[in-house]
Amino acid sequence: MARAGRIRERLRWSKLYSFSCVRPSVLETEGVSHSLHGPGFSRVVYCNQPRIHRKNPLKYPSNYITTTKYNIVTFLPKAIFEQFRRVANIYFLLAAILSLTPIAPFSAVSMIAPLAFVVGLSMVKEAMEDWRRFIQDMKVNSRKVCVHKGEGRFGYKPWQKLRVGDVVRVEKDQFFPADLLLLSSSYEDGICYVETMNLDGETNLKVKRSLEVTLPLDDVMAFKDFMATIRCEDPNPNLYTFVGNFEYEQQVYALDPNHILLRDSKLRNTTHVYGVVIFTGPDSKVMQNSTKSPSKRSGIERKMDKIIYVLFSILVLISVISSIGFAVKTRYFMPEMWYLQPQHTTDLYDPSNPGLSGIFHLITALILYGYLIPISLYVSIELVKVLQARFINQDIQMYDEESGVPAQARTSNLNEELGQVDTILSDKTGTLTCNQMDFLKCSIAGVSYGVRSSEVELAAARQMAMDLRGQNSENSNVPTPRSDSTNAWDNSVSELEGNITCKIDKAGAPMIKGFSFEDDRLMNGNWQREPNVNTILLFFRILAVCHAAIPEVDEVTGSFTYEAESPDEGAFLVAAREFGFEFCRRTQSSVFIREKYPSTAHPVEREFKILNLLEFSSKRKRMSVIVQDESGQILLLCKGADSIIFDRLSKNGRAFEEETRRHITEYGEAGLRTLAIAYKKLDQFKYSTWNTEFFKAKTTIGPDREELLECVSDMMEQDLILVGATAVEDKLQKGVQGCIDKLAQAGLKIWVLTGDKMETAINIGFACSLLRQGMRQFCISTMNTDLLAQDPKKAVKENILMQITDASQTIKSEKDPHAAFALIVDGKTLTHALEDDMKHQFLNLAIECASVICCRVSPIQKALVTRLVKEGTGKTTLAIGDGANDVGMIQEADIGVGISGAEGMQAVMASDFSIAQFRFLERLLVVHGHWCYKRIAQMVCYFFYKNIAFGLTLFYFEAYTGFSGQSVYDDWYMLLFNVILTSLPVISLGVFEQDVSSEVCLQFPALYQQGPQNLFFDWYRILGWMVNGLYSSLAIFFLNTHIFYDQAFRSGGQTSGMASLGATMFTCIIWAVNCQIALTMSHFTWIQHLFVWGSITTWYIFLLLYGMSSSVMSSPVLIEALAPAPIYWAVTLLVTAACNLPYFVHISFQRSFNPMDHHVIQEIKHYKKDVEDQHMWTRECSKARQKTKIGFTARVEAKIRHLRGRLHKKYPSLSTASMPAAS
Repeated sequence: MARAGRIRERLRWSKLYSFSCVRPSVLETEGVSHSLHGPGFSRVVYCNQPRIHRKNPLKYPSNYITTTKYNIVTFLPKAIFEQFRRVANIYFLLAAILSLTPIAPFSAVSMIAPLAFVVGLSMVKEAMEDWRRFIQDMKVNSRKVCVHKGEGRFGYKPWQKLRVGDVVRVEKDQFFPADLLLLSSSYEDGICYVETMNLDGETNLKVKRSLEVTLPLDDVMAFKDFMATIRCEDPNPNLYTFVGNFEYEQQVYALDPNHILLRDSKLRNTTHVYGVVIFTGPDSKVMQNSTKSPSKRSGIERKMDKIIYVLFSILVLISVISSIGFAVKTRYFMPEMWYLQPQHTTDLYDPSNPGLSGIFHLITALILYGYLIPISLYVSIELVKVLQARFINQDIQMYDEESGVPAQARTSNLNEELGQVDTILSDKTGTLTCNQMDFLKCSIAGVSYGVRSSEVELAAARQMAMDLRGQNSENSNVPTPRSDSTNAWDNSVSELEGNITCKIDKAGAPMIKGFSFEDDRLMNGNWQREPNVNTILLFFRILAVCHAAIPEVDEVTGSFTYEAESPDEGAFLVAAREFGFEFCRRTQSSVFIREKYPSTAHPVEREFKILNLLEFSSKRKRMSVIVQDESGQILLLCKGADSIIFDRLSKNGRAFEEETRRHITEYGEAGLRTLAIAYKKLDQFKYSTWNTEFFKAKTTIGPDREELLECVSDMMEQDLILVGATAVEDKLQKGVQGCIDKLAQAGLKIWVLTGDKMETAINIGFACSLLRQGMRQFCISTMNTDLLAQDPKKAVKENILMQITDASQTIKSEKDPHAAFALIVDGKTLTHALEDDMKHQFLNLAIECASVICCRVSPIQKALVTRLVKEGTGKTTLAIGDGANDVGMIQEADIGVGISGAEGMQAVMASDFSIAQFRFLERLLVVHGHWCYKRIAQMVCYFFYKNIAFGLTLFYFEAYTGFSGQSVYDDWYMLLFNVILTSLPVISLGVFEQDVSSEVCLQFPALYQQGPQNLFFDWYRILGWMVNGLYSSLAIFFLNTHIFYDQAFRSGGQTSGMASLGATMFTCIIWAVNCQIALTMSHFTWIQHLFVWGSITTWYIFLLLYGMSSSVMSSPVLIEALAPAPIYWAVTLLVTAACNLPYFVHISFQRSFNPMDHHVIQEIKHYKKDVEDQHMWTRECSKARQKTKIGFTARVEAKIRHLRGRLHKKYPSLSTASMPAAS
């Protein structure tokens, strides 16, 4: 069969790769069962027959996915359930039902309409937010894929219509729409390259391969009569395992994970592949790792329910008191009240049955005093949160100009949670890093090359320069006697500042992508004048030859780009090209390098025959190739982790070991990823002997194959000769280091959860300053169980528990206050550490450590770790990621933040907030989080205050009038109280209030801790506001009734009636609560002024119009009764002052004698001390940082302490007083 378009010149990787690419034989028929059966292995797939899987007994799900909370059927019941999870809504529902009975003090419409409005508005908001999720789901479900439609014809279908058994064709750079079995590819060898960054966070390409028997399925007509059966494991979340059989042409072939293409991974460097669908939609492994979209509620909202319980208890208490008082009044006093005609009463007023009358009155009282519980609270909060979310969406400081993507609050329910975060759990790849490696430095023959500074060095240098300048300016203001030791300190500081200035000056324009190296000693052929020219030549050749990459020619520029299995390899090849050793071609058995030197005019193309390739693995931590050069010399070229390479050096191969070790340490401190480079020469006989053993191990079929290959490879990779080391920079996203530093100063803990290798995760930890030199690292790992006789699982768990216990003891016994610890664990360890009998010990250790990095974790493990932190600490967690592998932890965390990155929109679709870059998290939390928390907390406290102040006056008046059930206020007053007269000021408080500006929030990150410590919504503050409301209600009622009781009100000497008393009391309430909110606000705009003073004005306008139009009142109460009476205005002024005086005294005393952090800052800003005294302002800023052991600040302080220690050793007479503090 013709194979048009197949890439014939490609290397047969199975002949080279030592491990994963060797094809298994057909399953032997003797003594081996072909079928998989039993629990967990019931899946049967009939290839190219999708209709069979739509019917019973198979009936597999479609490929449709959803991340929404609701659908058309469930929206109404689930949304109503969500609304009536709120205790207040349940109360008002019962009150609305009771309002239909004769015992209600108000009309049914006045009770039902507000409840319907509040619940309906909230449900509309939920529907709109879920609709946005639905639209994004449809974008994914509507993607097109090429599907076999029968008779050798292919056509496009939406992803959602894909079925199990469909044969699909996926093109280069497309995502796989479902879990597929690879049948063939555009390469003759049936391999393809897959990027799994969306699943496990790894940027290196994975090699997948098809079965030998399906290689002929390479064009459309080959599928006309294709029929096969797959029997495999049931759907499960494990990304790294797959067990199954492929039955084709009466033969059975074993399947393993290398044959499977997982949904949401991407086809790279391969023109196309054909595959058959095994798992669709919810059965796919990536969706198995996701969790259902949860219903999240903020901590403040949950606490509001408890406050509602308290208020409801108060409501029941005063209602019981009222009903008892009414029963007593009915029993003993009503018979004497002849004007009430007690002989013609109903059960509601029956002197002969006061108990029943009391029960009826209890229900009446429960409805009457309902103003204690603010029905408008929830709808006001919903409105405020929507407006807050709009401000987040429109914040220009969180708009990414490169991608054109703004921040987006996808749900507004959790705004205030942003200000209470304790722990951040972050993905690495695509979240912290931008998946770009740059070759920056190298060490060759004991000489370090590369003068360009890394981002970590530059940021640390700037911070140190700023700190030292500040310290010098402070010290210059203090006259101290000079000494030699003091001069030594000054000289050292000057030298350090000179180095810093040099480093900052080195930061130039961006270099070639993947190559930021700068050193004239090696560039432009100058390396030929270096002392160890032969070693340098070998170093460059190793970079150009020791890899498994593929060169691709850019048709426009004619230059080469490289598709490599890891970003490091790509950076090495770009570096080799820039040094003059360009990898230009690969054939079946050779690589070709175009060398520009010694003659740049006539480059020489050299051939290196590849004899063997020993691939990299996380266990081996190294990669080697065995090549034969043009002279016939056989060489082993090796690169790997320095700890591995140094252990394998020969005695005469350690000439540069000491210098190279020192350079690697320096590179690591600069946040760079390092690899050691070594080689050795082989004679023909030794190589042939080893190759025979290697071939035997490679062709072995059985469980011992990997171990045999490892053993044989290890035999060859001994007695190496050290050449040097490389240092590449894993480019962090813009602003990541500064963001992490600011979040650390704000007191947040940061965990990194990544599917990447441990070495990579550790390097990124250094780059982000989550790790630093001198920080003690606890690497918890599983032990080797090969030599254990029995119960390996128990032994592994005991070993892990012992490691955790030892680490905890080490931390407890540490005396140095500056000591910092980091915990690093892998996925295998987490499998045991997350079990119930060990997870609390693991969490306790993690909490004690400054940094926690979990590597090689699956998506489900990310979610489980997030759940452990959330439930174990009881504090607010935030998860941030950008790929489908992060969806689980994003949904599990209290707050999920998705990054609109290059890994698709799955994380964004599942998130509560989305941003374009990790750096915007700083502003989202430190600014918007801080503001939203304080706004909502103050708003809720004020709501309860004003409703208690208003509602209790109803109780006092009813008690004053013999528990008659009479309200002192007109019904319209009561309806307008929450809806109009006090609603807008509290909304303006929740939307516009700022204790400090956004710039100050970022300058004083410790202010953020007011949220996690819950300083503005703890029970002390809540009860304080309730007591304030109680006091205000007493002052309003008793001052008014006492003054109006026997005082002349009108000019004719008449005393006031109930209408005048009620209007006056209500005027006092409106003034008191609006003046109270004015005292509460720290930041005024014209909107707040308009709403606060406009609400008071609105009351007078309403009173005027209502008095003129109402048939209830005998005369216009404002014009004829209140306005002409001086006592009305005097009482209003007196009562308003009396109500607000205690709060004014309290806040004055607090600001004077026990100010909070924001009070001090407000004072400084008010008197412009930040402008007049810059040194004082800088000093205050440096104090406003939480003590932290991670981030740039901690790294700089450690450097300064180290420098001070060195100087103290050099000059023992140098006093610590003459040296600046490290913090």
